[in-house]
Amino acid sequence: MNLVLLSGGSGKRLWPLSNDIRSKQFIPFLKTENGYESMVQRVYRQIKKVDPDAVVTIATSKTQVSSIHNQLGEDVGISIEPYRRDTFPAIALAAAYLKDVQGIGEQEAVVVCPVDPYVNDDYFAALKELGNLAATEDANLVLMGIEPTYPSEKYGYIIPETKEKVSDVSVFKEKPTTDVAKEYIAQGALWNGGVFAFRLGHVLKRAHELIDFTDYADLFDKYETLEKISFDYAVVEHEERIKVMRFAGEWNDLGTWNALTEIMEGNSIGKAIFDEMAEDTYVINEMNVPVLCMGTNHIVVSASAEGILVSDIDSADSIKPYVDQIDQQIMYAEKSWGSYRVIDLEEESVTIKVTLNPGHRMNYHSHEHRDEVWTILSGKGRTIVDGMEQIVHAGDVIAMSAGCRHTIIAETELQVMEVQLGRQINVHDKKIYELER
Repeated sequence: MNLVLLSGGSGKRLWPLSNDIRSKQFIPFLKTENGYESMVQRVYRQIKKVDPDAVVTIATSKTQVSSIHNQLGEDVGISIEPYRRDTFPAIALAAAYLKDVQGIGEQEAVVVCPVDPYVNDDYFAALKELGNLAATEDANLVLMGIEPTYPSEKYGYIIPETKEKVSDVSVFKEKPTTDVAKEYIAQGALWNGGVFAFRLGHVLKRAHELIDFTDYADLFDKYETLEKISFDYAVVEHEERIKVMRFAGEWNDLGTWNALTEIMEGNSIGKAIFDEMAEDTYVINEMNVPVLCMGTNHIVVSASAEGILVSDIDSADSIKPYVDQIDQQIMYAEKSWGSYRVIDLEEESVTIKVTLNPGHRMNYHSHEHRDEVWTILSGKGRTIVDGMEQIVHAGDVIAMSAGCRHTIIAETELQVMEVQLGRQINVHDKKIYELER
């Protein structure tokens, strides 16, 4: 199975856990036997369980690449969108990546789906079936239609011509009101969950018709100039041969706090205390301090380095316009080598707690306008400062002046407190060098 997972957007509806870099699919709130995993980790694990040989490519922005490598490793394919240009350019670029980088043949079927559905393993078995239909059916596109469980205003609708499992498509409908959705469902309509399959060559042919490019590298270089347009408008609305396959299994889009609280195992993640009067109250706490809820009802509380949310569960679905007003430095991010969390912000200093994964290192780099001091909190590793290498343990302190080249390498998990000192502290003050070994 050739599978493209679409991983776009900033996921602001789950603020403060999500931000412009850390989208909702990377937040570890799904309970497992060994702790918690993110949506992208769960989806990737389920895919490999159903089809160990699946070729998985994630179409994403460059800001998410570090999180993907951090959570899934280096083996997953990544089609990087250098700019945000909606779903058709993203899928066109991913298709060119599959052909020119991964060597996938144009007659092979490709399945495209979102990276973050909350589903069981039968969903991925259905994706494999969808791909087989795309390879064998006389149709240019085969869509997955989700059997609706309620008249939702969040999804578009597909109305099939018959009630068979696989049917030609009669008509597509945009996101309706609740009353109109009831009418669609009465006509046998299915939710359009953005899941579809096609032969690779067909979408590449359509891409070449709409975009002047030669191959993947050329399309990547021209990406900034492309029109922002959805796959539905660019391709689906112009197709004459489209089929839909019904799927009646569990399917949940965890895009809101309301949906998230429905699948939580228990009422809290992190430190939380509830009195005997608290009912229907959920807490997700990433801070190392307790959250106390007393006499609360139908409430969600979320605390992270980005901020604190206290909201009626239903009202939390309207969070986005308020979060759009917040303008502050990113306080938490995953990198390819680990993660960092901003602890303190002052006018001429920033204090950051850094966690490096075993065997990983930062880039060898320097800063023009700031000094840095590293204090090793735990673990073992090595630092290289202007070419001089030394072993470091808990309690060691390393000071670096502006202009000094430096990096740190983790032999075990390494926790470091980094203090940045200067009058011009910003993310752009960084020059990267090759590390000679």
